[in-house]
Amino acid sequence: MKFKFWGVRGSIPSPGPRTVRYGGNTTCIEVVSDNGTLMILDGGTGLFQLAQNLMSRRPVHANIFITHSHWDHIHGLPFFTPLFLVGSRVRLHGAVDPITGNGIEHVMGVQLQNSYFPVSEAQMDATIEYQTLQFDTPIQVGDCEVNNVVMNHPVTNLGYRISCNGKSVFFTGDHEPYYNLYPEGDERHAAYAAHMAERTAAIDARMQGVDALIVDCSYTREEYPSKQGWGHGTFDAAFATALRVGAKRLYCTHHEPTRSDDELEAVFADVMARHQGQLNGLQVFLAHEGLEVDLG
Repeated sequence: MKFKFWGVRGSIPSPGPRTVRYGGNTTCIEVVSDNGTLMILDGGTGLFQLAQNLMSRRPVHANIFITHSHWDHIHGLPFFTPLFLVGSRVRLHGAVDPITGNGIEHVMGVQLQNSYFPVSEAQMDATIEYQTLQFDTPIQVGDCEVNNVVMNHPVTNLGYRISCNGKSVFFTGDHEPYYNLYPEGDERHAAYAAHMAERTAAIDARMQGVDALIVDCSYTREEYPSKQGWGHGTFDAAFATALRVGAKRLYCTHHEPTRSDDELEAVFADVMARHQGQLNGLQVFLAHEGLEVDLG
């Protein structure tokens, strides 16, 4: 199984000379199984670059797994070139919205309204299918099992674990480690602490022993207090999670869009220095566009 990063920024695309080394596109990760099954994690602007690459691999049969419906994770979808090609088959997977009851097909339906995009789904020549996923319920995709778990974000966000012939990769999408919403002494504090423990244990179980853990590392520990509740994690929290679940490799992604490549490397060097001697064999990488990993 292999995976490749096509977009590693969060929130908004940030192209330009300050981000040329790591890339300015938003989240998109290509996963190819041992038998060639194509899976794509999220449809940020990196999806457009992946689409151009796929033109040499036609016909395209793609399974796109959407973590959640915020713009930076879906706004590449209408520009996914295979959607316009006869013979392509694109299946979009994702969660039901518990508030509206809408399934994953609603994501495309909203984007392709005439007010936002000039081409309707009816004008797309690919076979387009939708699969609304059940929480914590695995599905078979080619020679892979894909399972999910609900992460912590202001909207429903599914973290995905893809397992293939003994190898596995887990992607958090956007995730903020749980913190207690209620101060000690508040009558709701204990109940929420129990809820936090239950949810964290469920997420850890899905990540357990993963070969590659890809995590939202938007903020530094110094930046986080002013961003609490926004639904994103820190480098330090990602390191702690990877060590707790016994991951073999950690890939830090969803880079803050205002952070230049130089600033990103400085932040990463600082957190690596603070964790020196504590990694217990964990390999840690700063994700960049074009980084390709073969798990064997």
